Amino acid sequence: MYLVLLFAFAAQAQDRVVSGKVTSKDDGSPIPGANVVLKGTSNGTVTSADGTYRLNVPAAGGVLVFS
Repeated sequence: MYLVLLFAFAAQAQDRVVSGKVTSKDDGSPIPGANVVLKGTSNGTVTSADGTYRLNVPAAGGVLVFS
């Protein structure tokens, strides 16, 4: 599976809200149900029917893992 990732960052208190859309590299169609997790934590979410997600992450940052 190939993914194209788009990120938007917004500061919010001590955390950031990271949002984006997971799409297919082949045809750009959204990928619903993809897991998005902050590496090393149980903090995560699943993409919606249109491939979008929103996730709170520490202001210090981190690595997102997509599966």
